[in-house]
Amino acid sequence: MTRQYKDEFKHKGLRRKLVEQLREKGISDEQVLAAIGNIPRHFFLEVGLDLYAYEDRAFSIAEGQTISQPYTVAYQTQLLQVRPHDRILEVGTGSAYQAVILAEMGAEVYSIERQKKLTEINQKFTYLLDFPNLRLFYGDGYDGLTAYAPFDKVIITAGAPYIPPKLIDQLKTGGVMVVPVDENETQRMKRITKAEDGSLKEESFEEFSFVPMLGFTSDRTR
Repeated sequence: MTRQYKDEFKHKGLRRKLVEQLREKGISDEQVLAAIGNIPRHFFLEVGLDLYAYEDRAFSIAEGQTISQPYTVAYQTQLLQVRPHDRILEVGTGSAYQAVILAEMGAEVYSIERQKKLTEINQKFTYLLDFPNLRLFYGDGYDGLTAYAPFDKVIITAGAPYIPPKLIDQLKTGGVMVVPVDENETQRMKRITKAEDGSLKEESFEEFSFVPMLGFTSDRTR
């Protein structure tokens, strides 16, 4: 995959327009908007797509996956209520764009990807070295990362057929999970908050369309 690493005036201008579009669509968290305004989305796409990178739409990447549209990234991030130094587990690294947005906001990000090829691509993605608070892992997202738990926040960037219990176990008391849930073509965005007694408060929001959340790693399927 050949990427462009020049962030020129034209790209910055397109990002400013994108931020205004997201604000008009209801994204009000200024920290989220600032992160999207700072991160060159075209770095995460192949050369030739740089002038399209700031359209509010998804693009295909390797292994049949997608880089989510900016509105979806902003929406999930806003629901997550990110604070500096939050310990966040992201399930579904994909292009790493969402992970970098979280890292730009000052979170300590642990991102897991089941597709080996995507993991290898991101390991060679030198721009990610600018974010020492971002760590990438290859593994089964349904299992999470027990060795690094508990997490303040969990974000799932694929359509989950159910709320993964192991990820709830890895969530701190008072922690928040944002996850699109359903097995249909669209998923309902949910925010789960874990109470002190272990009970869960569930809130439902808009519908989105994600690639399905699959188990195991790419050489095996659930």
